Amino acid sequence: MTSIKQWPKQERPREKLIQQGANSLTDSELLAIFLRTGCQGIDVVTLSRQLLTDFGSLRALFSASESDFCVHKGLGQAKYVQLQAVLEMSRRYLQEPLMKGDPLTSAAQTQQFLNAKMRDYPYEVFAALLLDSQHRVIRFHEFFFGTINSANVHPRVIVQKVLQENAAAVILVHNHPSGDPTASESDKKITEKLVNTLQLIDVKILDHFIIGDGKYTSFAEKGWI
Repeated sequence: MTSIKQWPKQERPREKLIQQGANSLTDSELLAIFLRTGCQGIDVVTLSRQLLTDFGSLRALFSASESDFCVHKGLGQAKYVQLQAVLEMSRRYLQEPLMKGDPLTSAAQTQQFLNAKMRDYPYEVFAALLLDSQHRVIRFHEFFFGTINSANVHPRVIVQKVLQENAAAVILVHNHPSGDPTASESDKKITEKLVNTLQLIDVKILDHFIIGDGKYTSFAEKGWI
């Protein structure tokens, strides 16, 4: 086995990142930098390629359970903990601008924030961004879990939280673990019911996002709100 130290400098992942930027690296090269070392008989880049083949994608690797992660050669609990810390820092980095009280300025900004919050849940979650009169985030709150339909989304619970936080506007969001963000008839009925309910207390629903796998549906963009 040829050591990475014997590779031409421009082909080594770390040197390549410094010279050409992180976006020039392949998934396996980025993973190799994270892993740092290979295992007996396997250099770290080859190990990274094998892991991506085994898991199928970076996202599958990142969302693997501890047991599924640690069973692979070259991985272990220390690497799992390190990865979870990196992922959580990434989530907080994406969420930070909105949670500091900056006003929402675009659907894309909001979607990025909500995607970081919601996309990796293995089950459905119904949540909302509660906003003040200047559309600054007061709080992100998760309301309901499991199969989301009109029977188990209770407007009264949402109204209570909106009043408690003195919110002036709301952005609804829920995820589709299937990865397909297409709105169902049930999704539309839930939204209509909540729009009508919150109007009674002079609170406007600005949008309802459905988060899928790298895709989303915005009710406002569709003209449904």
